[in-house]
Amino acid sequence: MIAYLERFVHGNDVESRQDEDDDCSSLCDALDLQGSIDCVATGLAGKDFGGLYSMKPLALVRPVGSDDVARVVKAVARSSNLTVAARGNGHSINGQAMVDRGLVIDMRSMEDHFQVVRINGTAYVDVSGGALWEDVLKRCVSGFGLAPRSWTDYLSLTVGGTLSNAGVSGQAFRYGPQTSNVTELEVVTGKGDIFVCSETENSELFFGALGGLGQFGIITRARVLLQPAPDMVRWIRVVYTEFEEFTRDAEFLVTRQEGDSFDYVEGFVFVNSDDPSNGWPTVPIDPNQTFDPTRIPRTAGSVLYCLEVALHYRNTEHPSTVDTVVDRLLGRLGFVENLKFEVDLSYMEFLLRVKRAEEHAKANGIWDAPHPWLNLFVSKSDIADFDRTVFKNILKAGVGGPMLVYPLLRSMWDTRTSVVIPEDEIFYIVALLRFSPPYQKCPSAEKMVAQNHEVIQCCIKRGFDFKLYLPHYDSQDGWKRHFGNQWTRFVEMKADFDPLAILAPGQKIFSRNRHL
Repeated sequence: MIAYLERFVHGNDVESRQDEDDDCSSLCDALDLQGSIDCVATGLAGKDFGGLYSMKPLALVRPVGSDDVARVVKAVARSSNLTVAARGNGHSINGQAMVDRGLVIDMRSMEDHFQVVRINGTAYVDVSGGALWEDVLKRCVSGFGLAPRSWTDYLSLTVGGTLSNAGVSGQAFRYGPQTSNVTELEVVTGKGDIFVCSETENSELFFGALGGLGQFGIITRARVLLQPAPDMVRWIRVVYTEFEEFTRDAEFLVTRQEGDSFDYVEGFVFVNSDDPSNGWPTVPIDPNQTFDPTRIPRTAGSVLYCLEVALHYRNTEHPSTVDTVVDRLLGRLGFVENLKFEVDLSYMEFLLRVKRAEEHAKANGIWDAPHPWLNLFVSKSDIADFDRTVFKNILKAGVGGPMLVYPLLRSMWDTRTSVVIPEDEIFYIVALLRFSPPYQKCPSAEKMVAQNHEVIQCCIKRGFDFKLYLPHYDSQDGWKRHFGNQWTRFVEMKADFDPLAILAPGQKIFSRNRHL
């Protein structure tokens, strides 16, 4: 078996595509996989959504279950220099799910595992690490009237992929990220061992894998907390001219008790112009709604702010009751009068709202263009300065896509996980979701990446308390700064669970060790 792997690495006997097919077939037999190995159709596994990097793996493994994953990892560990990457839906930005001349495991090929369980009156769903969140949503809501509590904005992501990072959206202020809403994992470590882990069983691996960027193991199953799903959502956007008023209201909403606030709170920055990609047209929710710029005070600056909120309700509630609650909550806020947009839609339609944007982007070619996205967490104490130096200066012309900014609460995050966040109780996520339409004049991907670096250097120079989310660094020194006083623990766990450093090489945190 190892001989086959070494042949792949050194290319000694592969003279043709047929030889590669034969080697793959032999390797599959040698590993005794229930799934398959593809050494030809590896192109997709060498790309990701970011479109900034490409690598050519030796083979794409399509496992059936965790046993297949474990066999592959053990075989890679016995080789001299192979590495392995778990790939979900390929939505990474900087090649995190890629491997150069190694094996990529297609987690979407995992067998369909879906089971709703009740423990002491609380409902959970056990799902495969390769399941898409949108499929989990549909099956939980339609079959059981239940839903996970915490989401990401885009749901065509795998369960294992988001749990390896954090998983953040407008519900996180109340329930924490997705990593705070999972109670059990099945993980295949870098040694090829399969562990079931939780807060009380194999807890070091449990908390290490959550937000661990795939460095300690591959998540093959997760048990996710559920709650009753609402029927409908009132989705609202309101506009602000002043950042101080925008943040004051956003922080007010996220610090209120459940029942005295909205169920979802996000926000974004947009350009004070008619730019279709960056300005006023990006605010209305429904195509029939229009933005009236005459409502904007003349004192407004070059950028404006949109607070986006949503209220859940049941079909049995009278519309006037919903109106009363919404009016009461909005009445406490200081947004620009007559710049309010709202629609009512089903809960599932609301959570799948980005799916419609994806379909539109695929139709006009934007989806396949490079996406030099940048995501940061910035402390409340620095967010006003960030607004002045970044939003109002570096990014005053926009980024060709959403510039999200909204508050989160540190107390809702379990700091035992591997995720690192700022020190303030209130901190903001800033997501620069750049798009580069092929039919429009816009900066090249290289210029957009350079501007991202400018933003990061600005944060460093001004001493902001910030962390990269979905982080990417080219050196271990960068990772040491990122993890700070958690770095030693991170290294120790790597030595315990993946001593040869064969997992997730695309993160560029550790280099492959040849031997123990």
